[in-house]
Amino acid sequence: MALSIGIVGLPNVGKSTLFKALTNKQVDIQNYPFTTIDPNVGVVKVPDERLKPLAELSNSKKIINTTIEFYDIAGLVKGASQGEGLGNKFLANIREVDAIAHIVRVFEDKNIIHVHNKIDPVGDIEIIQTELELADLQTKEKRNEKKDKDLPPLELLSDKKVIFVLNVSESQMSDGWQPGPDLLKAMAGRDYVIISTPLELILSEATEDEKKEYLIGFNMKESGLDRLIKQSYKTLGLVTFLTTGEDETRAWTAHEGDLIPKASRAIHTDFERLFIRAEVINWKTLLEAGGLVPARSKGLIKTVGRDYIIQEGDVVEILIGK
Repeated sequence: MALSIGIVGLPNVGKSTLFKALTNKQVDIQNYPFTTIDPNVGVVKVPDERLKPLAELSNSKKIINTTIEFYDIAGLVKGASQGEGLGNKFLANIREVDAIAHIVRVFEDKNIIHVHNKIDPVGDIEIIQTELELADLQTKEKRNEKKDKDLPPLELLSDKKVIFVLNVSESQMSDGWQPGPDLLKAMAGRDYVIISTPLELILSEATEDEKKEYLIGFNMKESGLDRLIKQSYKTLGLVTFLTTGEDETRAWTAHEGDLIPKASRAIHTDFERLFIRAEVINWKTLLEAGGLVPARSKGLIKTVGRDYIIQEGDVVEILIGK
């Protein structure tokens, strides 16, 4: 399942720095067949602390995380819906992604000029939201001009899932900055993460020991990029299930509510059609049992059929027919 997040925002809000930090974390794509990389696409792994202990339990030769694609979409300006700046390209690109990571500038820096000459996070959010709504209005008007009644439902830009990325300075991050009531109102209850893009760039280039020191210094449990990636999964309504064995321990992606035959398509497209049954155990229960053999002897592994709904953290073994 190729999942994509479009990084959008006004000019000089930190998009390029964020994308550089993300691409520093880019995975080795040889483990992911049929993946091609464009210069403006970063394929990054979804952090998953469960994989390492499961791999150790199974003596797996390798660990493979699930991934998400981030697209660096050209900066938008007021009037984009009328073709200003790179507006047409921006709007075309944003239609292709599953969700939007909207970078909002909060930091002050006299050396980086804001496109409107003032730091106004609420106003910036309103500009992009307005441009998306105006573009949708044009789409609706064009649809109304068509006489064919059997057209597919409209996919509106303003209906895209949004994660706000509030870009603060390192000092604001250190001081524990939080959005005020006006900014919370502008975000309208949608998901957000707080990051400092210069700090994220440093973390993405640091060794593991250096990264730990930085995180402790800023009182952070994990990097902002890791929080953004995890939040993207939650915002898109996704779950991760797992497979483990001597060859590999691997994470797979499904949508919340997927029946297990449909979820198994992530492993191979034929699995949905050929599915017979599956053995399922929660990853934590498997670790506590000490492996698949003792878990099976204790009756902890469930045998499920086609009506089973895949759950977050399920470790599965699927039996298929011919």
